[in-house]
Amino acid sequence: MPAMPRILAIESSCDETAAAVVEDRCHVLASVVASQDDVHARYGGVVPELASRRHVECIGPVVVEALERASVTLDGIDAVAVTRGPGLVGSLLVGVCAAKAIAWQRGLPLIAVNHLEGHVRSPFIENPGIGFPAIALVVSGGHTALYHCPREGEYRALARTRDDAAGEAFDKVAKLLGLGYPGGPAIDRLSEGANERAIAFPRATMKNQSLDFSFSGLKTAVRIRATADGLAHGRPTGGVPSPAVRDLVASFQRTVVETLVETTLRACRREGATTVLVAGGVACNRRLRRAFDETAAAEGLDVFIPSPRYTTDNAAMIGAAAFLHYERRDFAPLDVNADASWKLGVSGGPAAP
Repeated sequence: MPAMPRILAIESSCDETAAAVVEDRCHVLASVVASQDDVHARYGGVVPELASRRHVECIGPVVVEALERASVTLDGIDAVAVTRGPGLVGSLLVGVCAAKAIAWQRGLPLIAVNHLEGHVRSPFIENPGIGFPAIALVVSGGHTALYHCPREGEYRALARTRDDAAGEAFDKVAKLLGLGYPGGPAIDRLSEGANERAIAFPRATMKNQSLDFSFSGLKTAVRIRATADGLAHGRPTGGVPSPAVRDLVASFQRTVVETLVETTLRACRREGATTVLVAGGVACNRRLRRAFDETAAAEGLDVFIPSPRYTTDNAAMIGAAAFLHYERRDFAPLDVNADASWKLGVSGGPAAP
C-alpha cells in the first residue's frame, strides 16, 4: 500500500456530476462539481431523464478537470471510487460505468461507496480527529436519517423520514410560493430578518418513541396557510417576496430546524453519544448551523458540520469514505452495478457492495 495513497472519486447520484482526488484519507487535492440547477429550475425539481443525460455530457470533462487541478495523471492514482447508491438509477449508472471503465483500463482497484456513508464522512475532511461514538444526521433533498456510529466505519440506522425529506419539503414549499429552485437557499435567504415566530406550524409526533421524521404534514399546513392568505401561486414571479411570504417561510424553516435538532438530541441521549455529525445539502442552512452551535454550547456536545462546499453532493466526501474501504482492501468487482435503494447501516455494520 502506498505511503500516501490517492483515490479518484466520482459522484453522480442525483443532479451534480462530481469528481475529486483525495490523498491520505482527508487531503482534498481537487474537487470539481458540475451543477444542474439550470436544467431543472423550470420544473421546480429534478427530472431524472434530464439529469442522466447531463451526467453523460459532463462526466468526462469533470474527471479530466479534477485530475488537472490536482496536478496528477491516472498514473498517480491508486484506486477509483464511485457512488453505487442510493440515488437515481440512471444518474448512478453514468458514474458507475465511468469508474469501472477507468479501473479496468488502468488496472486499478474499484471501490463502491454508499452515498450516505459519503455524507457521514464529510465532516472528517476538515476535522480528521473526530471521536466516537457519534450520532450522524444526514439531511438533504433526498434523505433525512439518523445513524449511530459506535466506531469508525460502522453505521446503525436509527431513524429515517417516512415521507418527504427535509430538503424536498424546502423545494416544494418554495415551488408553492414561486421562489424558484433549489428551494433551500431561497428560503434560507428570505428568512434572515423575518419573523420566524409569526406562525406556529405543527410538528409530527411518532408513536412508540420512534425517532423517525415526517414533513408531509408540515408541508400541507404551509400550503393551507399560503392558500388562505393568497400567497400560493406555484410559479416564480421574479418579484420581491412580501413580508408575509418571508414570515411564512421563516416560520416553516424554524419548525424544520427545531424538529431536526430536537430529534438528534433525543438520539444522543438514548445512545449516550456526545459527538454529533451533521451532513447533507440542508446542512448549508444558516439557521440549522446556528441551532446546532447553540445546542453544542448548551448540551456539552461536540458538533461537526462540514463547510458548505462539502455538504451538497460532491466527490470529495466519496473519496474520504472510500479510504476506509481501501484500507480494508474492500474492493468491488468490475461487474458491480448501481443500486438505487442501497441501504446504509441496516444490519448495524458498514455498507457492503
